Amino acid sequence: MSQSNTDNTCHTRQELLSQPQLWRDMANERAAELSDIRHWVQQLDIREVWFTGAGTSAFIGDILATGIDSLSPLLFRSVSSTDLVSAPQLVITNQSQPLIVSFGRSGNSSETVGVLNLLDQHLPNAPRLNITCNGKSELATRISASAEQRVIILAAHDEGFAMTASFSNMLLAAGYVFDTATTDYANALLQLANRADTLTTASEQWARSCKMPSRIVFLGSGCLQFAAREATLKVMELTAGKVPGLWDSPLGFRHGPKSFIDKNTHVVLFESGNDYSRLYDQDLAAEISAQFPDSPLTVISTDPENSLHVEADLPDHLNSVLHILVAQVLAVELSERLQLNVDDPFVGTNTLTRVVAGVTLHSWPGL
Repeated sequence: MSQSNTDNTCHTRQELLSQPQLWRDMANERAAELSDIRHWVQQLDIREVWFTGAGTSAFIGDILATGIDSLSPLLFRSVSSTDLVSAPQLVITNQSQPLIVSFGRSGNSSETVGVLNLLDQHLPNAPRLNITCNGKSELATRISASAEQRVIILAAHDEGFAMTASFSNMLLAAGYVFDTATTDYANALLQLANRADTLTTASEQWARSCKMPSRIVFLGSGCLQFAAREATLKVMELTAGKVPGLWDSPLGFRHGPKSFIDKNTHVVLFESGNDYSRLYDQDLAAEISAQFPDSPLTVISTDPENSLHVEADLPDHLNSVLHILVAQVLAVELSERLQLNVDDPFVGTNTLTRVVAGVTLHSWPGL
């Protein structure tokens, strides 16, 4: 990150840097609590889990639902709260009885409240797991009259506009509950934290060396395509839209979106740790290098020879927090170069706010 603006008043930078220690705290201090909630889920009479949230909180569900679905007897579905609130008729049926997992940094956004209202009225007996970073929020304090309910409150309530530590901590806490394929999850958290310590320094050096892009593209296979979506959002948020971005899968990118690239477009590839998926990632990287030799290309891989590498023995949905860490560092660097207020790039514009509010919630009559 730029040396010209390294004071400690930037909440976003400090929250970004706090992540490894928060992950260690989760492994060392929250393991019993999260294991107990995992056991509670296993005792529920459910076959389906819905992850819901808005914006970055929705992308957490996308990453987890895609990354762990094939490894679990449960069916995971990511349904953003923006979709659930605006089109419940496409999601809620007379047979619906899933576990609803709601993510929310503030726990008070309009859509968060809208989902709670829908559940109270139309799925009153569906069990709930609320994961938030605000212990005083609706998501933390609102109690269902008839449904079984658990709440996870995390010490990662970002003060900055962009979600950084809140994103990774909500994802990893939910992973602790639902990722039954990772046999020693607490140790996996410690692995991620140790890698993040070194990766942060490498990412800062890389970000400072990058030229200012006119556009940016993040790509990833499987669940990493949704990590790419979050990375794109971080850059666009912290640059106040001055660096437009695109996200896709390596194969999907060929089908038209590749037209987005010009000589000042920086392409960042989140390379999969899966041997098979990685073949397609590498093919796309070679194609871009050949077709756009003047466009910067950065690959974040599992190769320890690459200074920007993730953990080779962890699945992509866990490594996603490391991929995103690199993007967060870059987003802060670009924001500073543009001389924006990193903690509130939209200050004075009144176009985007840290917590979305003011949405009119319309009553749905039901099926």
